[in-house]
Amino acid sequence: MVFTRRSAVYMLLVALLVLFLSPFGWLLITAFKDPSELRAFPIHWWPHHPTLDNFKQALTTFDFLGYARNSLTIAVIYSSLITLASAWAGFGFARLDAPGKRVIFGVLLSTMMLPQLITLVPTYLLFAKLNLLNTYVPWVLWGLCGAPYLIFLFRQFFTNMPKELEEAAIVDGCGQMRIFWRIFLPQSWPVIATSLILSFTWAWGDFMAPALLLDTDRTTLAVKLATGYINAQGAPMSSAVAAGAVMYVLPVLALFLIMQRGFVSGIATSGLK
Repeated sequence: MVFTRRSAVYMLLVALLVLFLSPFGWLLITAFKDPSELRAFPIHWWPHHPTLDNFKQALTTFDFLGYARNSLTIAVIYSSLITLASAWAGFGFARLDAPGKRVIFGVLLSTMMLPQLITLVPTYLLFAKLNLLNTYVPWVLWGLCGAPYLIFLFRQFFTNMPKELEEAAIVDGCGQMRIFWRIFLPQSWPVIATSLILSFTWAWGDFMAPALLLDTDRTTLAVKLATGYINAQGAPMSSAVAAGAVMYVLPVLALFLIMQRGFVSGIATSGLK
């Protein structure tokens, strides 16, 4: 009976895995197809003549590596700053006493319910008034402000740490800043990994903000992928789009594979008390 239940669970998990990976699998297959096979009927489920020309075309149609560098610059700056800012804010909510702390934390969490589109136009007008359009300064400012969800993760993690560690550091003459940097932050690697993966993915995959705030030369790969693969007749180059999309997701997959243990641990432990 136990074996039957376990087999059923494994079969369900395998079915879900196939379901979730099928879009990426189809994208990968399409990236190796000749353009003529995309228009074939009946559908060619597998490329009859696999080719790497689509990847060459994806790299040379426009400056793919240049736009990837723009995306990487924004994502690294944003994820690094927002992780540090969220960790510091989470430490304050978890370990420091202040009047109205619970109310402020509740207001902070309530901001997660606001859709990004509501703040998009006011944000654009604000940065336009400050002459910050076509610069990466907005991502620096967003990073320094932290993110409500990440602050919540750090706050939950820091709340569960033993109070004796903090008391021993105070006895040794450490201030709150030193306690944060020397004791709490090094212990929070699982949440740091989670924060870096999530924030890097947010910045790397963001389309709206770069399209609105950056011009064509300084925009990100996400924006260029949506508009750059068009032939002389104005039709989309589907094979090149598929190849470019495959290369586009590789950095995120690599980051997740490198930090997956910390990511899973951070998600699993941040809600415990």
